[in-house]
Amino acid sequence: MTRTIIVTGSASGIGEATAAKLRADGHRVIGVDLKDADIAVDLTTAEGRTALVEQATELSGGVVEGVLAIAGLVAPAPVTVAVNHFGAIATLEGLRPLLAKSEAPRAAVVASLAALEEVDEELLRLIETGDEDAALAHAGSLGATANATGSSVLYTTSKLSVARWTRRTAPSADWAKAGIALNAVAPGVILTPMTAAALETEEGRAALDAGAPAPYGGPAADPAAIANLLAWLISPENLYVTGQVIFADGGAESIRRPELV
Repeated sequence: MTRTIIVTGSASGIGEATAAKLRADGHRVIGVDLKDADIAVDLTTAEGRTALVEQATELSGGVVEGVLAIAGLVAPAPVTVAVNHFGAIATLEGLRPLLAKSEAPRAAVVASLAALEEVDEELLRLIETGDEDAALAHAGSLGATANATGSSVLYTTSKLSVARWTRRTAPSADWAKAGIALNAVAPGVILTPMTAAALETEEGRAALDAGAPAPYGGPAADPAAIANLLAWLISPENLYVTGQVIFADGGAESIRRPELV
């Protein structure tokens, strides 16, 4: 059965690989990105988020079977928080009414293994109040810089916050009780433009390996590894999985937190 799926971040990396996987499986993909997409919008702005919903509604005919919020940034700047958390949530919440009209609606967002790293507690608090202006102002005041992996406290905090939002939101009346599955995938090191610079240096590779040791399929996976998982999560075959943060990382999270079950 052909399903209509919205994929943000569809022009590169995991988003591009996922869009390609879904199309190869016979589904209709409406890609969203800054450019080179069916819907070209800036998800850091209110105007872009509104345009996404309006254009997705028009292009889909008002019904979508799946939404994948994949668009993300790693830059040590407030825009990363705007995209990774607020843009992702605006995508999922804005398109939820279109999902609700489907017979088998599913959604997922991309978090990160990096959510296990150090975060800024005040930034996390402000994000979780929903005050985007205050969160971005605080993010700008931190003077964050990229570490050897290319990450920063803005990236780690925004990925943790979106994962926590998924856990809290998925069982709610608007989602699970309305028949809509909502999950997060937390990738380890994936071969994308986001990780390219770090993988090019010995220091970067060592730092990535220290934070994301991957005995299975490591040290860096092809984006198809994540695309395949996302495609299943939003398929009708997913009959009972919701509210989960699924680490797709070659075993890194289990090495770092072996006591968790």
